[in-house]
Amino acid sequence: MIVGVPKEIKNHEYRVGLTPASAKEFVAHGHQVIVETNAGTAIGFTDAQYEEAGATILATAADIFAQAEMIVKVKEPQPNECKMLREGQTLYTYLHLAPDPTQTELLVASGSTCIAYETVTDHTGGLPLLAPMSEVAGRMSIQAGAHNLEKAQGGSGTLLGGVPGVAPAKVLVLGGGVVGTNAAKMAVGMGADVTILDRSLPRLRQLDDIFNGRVKTVFSTVDAIEEYSANADLVIGAVLIPGAAAPKLINKAHIAAMKPGSVVVDVAIDQGGCFETAKATTHQDPTYVIDDVVHYCVANMPGGVARTSTIALNNATLPFGLALANKGPKRAMLEDKHLLNGLNVHKGKVTYKAVVDALGDTLKLEYMDAAAALEL
Repeated sequence: MIVGVPKEIKNHEYRVGLTPASAKEFVAHGHQVIVETNAGTAIGFTDAQYEEAGATILATAADIFAQAEMIVKVKEPQPNECKMLREGQTLYTYLHLAPDPTQTELLVASGSTCIAYETVTDHTGGLPLLAPMSEVAGRMSIQAGAHNLEKAQGGSGTLLGGVPGVAPAKVLVLGGGVVGTNAAKMAVGMGADVTILDRSLPRLRQLDDIFNGRVKTVFSTVDAIEEYSANADLVIGAVLIPGAAAPKLINKAHIAAMKPGSVVVDVAIDQGGCFETAKATTHQDPTYVIDDVVHYCVANMPGGVARTSTIALNNATLPFGLALANKGPKRAMLEDKHLLNGLNVHKGKVTYKAVVDALGDTLKLEYMDAAAALEL
């Protein structure tokens, strides 16, 4: 198989779909890897390293899309990239289609086979290709929150961990999954007063054991969200419904009731955000203020630590990518139900129900079972 790696083009996105080490694995399995020039240079992966791994360097993204049978990326394809996709070609990347009708429409029109990292599953019900970036984003959310609590950044001037004689900041984490757990670990490590809200009692019990009393665990209700957000200095939005639009847990009234100079970080912004006031921002211009509350809603947070993120992502995506190349996409997915769960679009059909539920009326989409679609 010819595996293509274009350079990412989103604002301040320096991650790359394959590291030189991953490219070497594909080559070792008999595949051809083509990489756009300077695709990984910004994070220390040079064209020479890719060539040493057996890959071929091409000059433009158009060259990559024209020649590759499978495109391996990190972020969702931008409109001009979507228009270069074609039937019979496989796209393997993050998609986050539910809040993005434009991308969905373009991918459907392309006729290509589109596999979303964020909906591939494992035998435990987890999301193994989303988990590494959730770990990074969870940890980064506290760094970003602590920074934006500084007065010069528009915050209240509160030190997350306080000092002897001064109380620490109150951190509210909405969601006790991978993002929330990693956010809580960082916040606890910095000495903050941390509360986690979740709707799963078994998960709250696990978190209570993990943190051994160092965080408060609270069952999530409308009343609890209202009470704890009003008293928080920093709120982390860490909720996820796989492949679907994030629920709006914090509404405009909650934001208006928060303390002036408090900060919200919406890690769910890729799926539309869990704050009603959230809109996607970039690393170049990461924050805005509504009702004296600083909003940090960067849609590619892990891109801020692109080298760590790229290596962590490749550790997770490589085995599935090799399966797609070694067996061919159809056989690989039909033999692995967890990889099949990653299929979102195939030959003009949307094969992930949560996407149809979110966009079906807007785009007049009809859901088709993934296995059935592969037989088209």
